[in-house]
Amino acid sequence: MNIYETVQEELAKEAFAIQIVAKQLSKESLEKAFEVLCNCQGKVVLTGMGKTGIIARKISATLASTGTTSIFLHSAEGIHGDLGMIESDDVVIAVSNSGNTQELINLIPFLKFNRVPIIAITGEPNSQLAKNSDVVLNCNVPKELEPLGLVPTSSTTVALAVGDALAIALLKHKNFQLQDFARFHPGGTIGKKLLLRVINLMHSGDELPVIKDNATMSEVIIEMTSKKLGCTAVTDKNGKLIGMITDGDLRRQLHNKGNSLLDYSAKDCMTDNPKTLKPEVLAIEALNLMETYKITMIPVVDGSNQPVGMLHMHDLIAAGVI
Repeated sequence: MNIYETVQEELAKEAFAIQIVAKQLSKESLEKAFEVLCNCQGKVVLTGMGKTGIIARKISATLASTGTTSIFLHSAEGIHGDLGMIESDDVVIAVSNSGNTQELINLIPFLKFNRVPIIAITGEPNSQLAKNSDVVLNCNVPKELEPLGLVPTSSTTVALAVGDALAIALLKHKNFQLQDFARFHPGGTIGKKLLLRVINLMHSGDELPVIKDNATMSEVIIEMTSKKLGCTAVTDKNGKLIGMITDGDLRRQLHNKGNSLLDYSAKDCMTDNPKTLKPEVLAIEALNLMETYKITMIPVVDGSNQPVGMLHMHDLIAAGVI
């Protein structure tokens, strides 16, 4: 067996299965399923057994993360007490390739009695599930696309793809944006990039290195050393930011001025008009600015251009923004 060829062949089969189902799904059934989901006043309940149950759980997770309230109900657990999760204003999406899985079929009388709409994602449009559903999404794939004609691979891939497509349709309908996505992922990289702001990460108060423009370079070095950020903001007599001095500036000034460096003032050695940030700026915007200008630290100023903080690239790394 050539492992590379085997894997390539299986990937091609599953991709082909998705193309088959994309063409055979009727416009009417898709529009009806979408209408049912849009009109849902409760939550979308995904249910299934075995491997299709795992697919159902993933579809539910995708819906929940993109603004559609959704839960997963294991079909077997449902008929043993968990049907209390389902309310009359919910919608059920049942995933079953055969459409005749007994545990799932046993849920139907309860759903019918409570008038809960059922959307079936199934490979058998004439199955018990299909016959008792309000909408049937025909996900039938040729048996030869499944190993031994039995092992669910292409069929589960198709079911997942259809579920994802419905979730994306709902996402677009709701005009769900990146900032909305971030609200549901506050611990993830996207959430950190879109929720964290400079004020959440900057060094302020006693941690902020700042020195007057008439201070001696000895005082500058002491300030930079004590605050341990490798830089200091330089302000005028009114407390407004006019420059920055970094470790790199010190090295360059020492090279140019030699032992007489300590005789100079902060204003003589600073970099004029440094890039600045406002506290409310998103952390990802700060990162973009740093990367654009190849700098590792930026002073943060208020509306009067007075320094209120200092942001270091390491702060962004530590917070997981990078």
